[in-house]
Amino acid sequence: MSRVLVANRGEIALRVIRACHEEGLEAVAVFSDADRAAAHVRAADAAVRLGPPPPAESYLHIDRLLEAARAAGADAVHPGYGFLSERAAFAEAVTAAGLVWVGPPASAIRAMGDKTEARRRMAAAGVPIVPGATAPVADATRAVELGHELGFPVMVKAAAGGGGKGMRVVREPGELPEALQRAGSEAQKAFGDPSVYLEKYIERPRHVEIQVLADAERTLHLGERECSIQRRHQKLVEEAPSIALDAALRRRMGDAAVAAARAVGYRGAGTCEFLLADDGSFYFLEMNTRIQVEHPVTELVYGVDLVREQLRIARGLPMRVAEGRAPDGWALECRLTSEDPANGFLPSTGRVTHLRVPGGPGVRWDGGIEAGDEVTRFYDSLLAKLVVWAPTRELAIDRMRRALDELVLVGVATNQGFHRRLLADPDFRRGAIDIQFLERRPDLTAPAEDAALDRDLAVVAALVEDHARTARRPMPPGAGAGDGWVRRARLDALR
Repeated sequence: MSRVLVANRGEIALRVIRACHEEGLEAVAVFSDADRAAAHVRAADAAVRLGPPPPAESYLHIDRLLEAARAAGADAVHPGYGFLSERAAFAEAVTAAGLVWVGPPASAIRAMGDKTEARRRMAAAGVPIVPGATAPVADATRAVELGHELGFPVMVKAAAGGGGKGMRVVREPGELPEALQRAGSEAQKAFGDPSVYLEKYIERPRHVEIQVLADAERTLHLGERECSIQRRHQKLVEEAPSIALDAALRRRMGDAAVAAARAVGYRGAGTCEFLLADDGSFYFLEMNTRIQVEHPVTELVYGVDLVREQLRIARGLPMRVAEGRAPDGWALECRLTSEDPANGFLPSTGRVTHLRVPGGPGVRWDGGIEAGDEVTRFYDSLLAKLVVWAPTRELAIDRMRRALDELVLVGVATNQGFHRRLLADPDFRRGAIDIQFLERRPDLTAPAEDAALDRDLAVVAALVEDHARTARRPMPPGAGAGDGWVRRARLDALR
C-alpha cells in the first residue's frame, strides 16, 4: 500500500490527504466539476475528475471511483465519512478490484448498517439496547400494537438509516400511520430502503458515543464524546470527555462498545453511539462504521491521530495506541455550516469572498474552504470544524468563544452566531444539556436581534484587513482582527 485514493471531498478529504503524507503515502484526490479548484485537489499528489457536480454522477458513482483509482495507479481507497463510507457494496467492490479498503470489513458494515440486525447482534453480545422491535415494521396496525407494548412515545427509525434521516417521534397512536409513511419515504430517498422499525423513545437523554479502534490483535476504546447539542438529529457541537461520565461509567460504556465491535469482527476506527439516562443507564443506538466528523476532539484529549491509525491498520500493522488511556484536558468542536439561521437554517450558497481563520494556543481548524471558493447546493453544508483544547471545560469554552470572535467568513450565511449564543448560555456552560436541549431553547437557534449587525461587522472587518494589506501598513500596536480596535473601527464605519 503506497498510493491512496481518497473517495471524498472537502475537509475530510484534505484531512486524509495530510495523514497519508505523514504516513509516507501518496494521495490521489477525486473531484467533480464543482470542486475542480478545491483545496483537497491542490493538496493531493494526483487528482482525477469524476464527472458533473451531482453526487450520483461523481462521488457516489462506484464505477467511476474505481476507474479513477486504476487511472491514478492507486492501490488503496479511503472513503472518509458520508457518501459511500458505510456502503458494504463499495467496500466489496474495492476489495474485488484488488485494492486495499481503509475501513472495516464489508461484513461489519452490513451487520451494523441494518439497524434491526445490529440490535439483534448487540442483544446477543450483552450490549444494552433501547427496548423496541428487532425487525422492520410495515403494517400500521401491528405498529400501533407494538407502540402500546413499548409505551408511548415511540420513535420510528429507518432500518438502514443514520444522520437523523427517516426518524419520527410519535406520542399518540393515531400519529403512527402517517409517521410510518413519512419516515419510510424519507428513508427510501436517503438510503434506497424504505424499511423502518419502532423503539421506545427515551425522554431527555444525553447522546454519548464511544470511539473504538481495532487491529488484527486488539480492540480498545478511546473514551467518549458528548454529542447532545443537536438540531433535528444533526449534531452541532461535540466535546470530549463528557461532563456526565466518571471513570467507572466510562469503563462500563467502553466495555460495551468493545463488545459491540468484537461481535461483528470490526477493524479500524469506528464509533458506538449510546443514549445515556440520568440514572447512569445507557442504551446502544447504532455503530458508525467509519471515521466520525467529530473525531478531532478525541484526538486532542487522547493524543492519537485516528486517521493515521486507520491507514496503519489497513496496511496490516498493529495500532500505536496503548490500552487504558485516560483523557487529558477538554476539547470542543463547533461545526461551521453554510446554513442561514435567519432563513430556518436553510442552506446558503455563494462565493466565500473573505476568510480569516482563528489561531493561537489550543486552536485547530479542520476546513476545506478558502477565500474565493464557491459554496454550491450540491453537497453537505459543512464548511469546516473549529476545534479547541484546554485543561478544563470552562477554559475550553472560553477559548472557543475567543476563536469564534476571531473567525471572519464573508460571502455565505453561516451558523457562527448560533455558536456564540450557545457558548454564552449559562445552562450550556454548566453542562445541563440533553438531546432535546435546543428544542426547549428556540432563543438559541433563532437569529439574534443583532444578526444583521453581526454580518455587517464581519464585512467591515474584512474591508479593514484588506485595506491594511493593500496599504502595506500594520495595524496599530496591539490591534488584531478580533480585538477592540477593529470592533471600534467596524462600529464607527457602521454609524
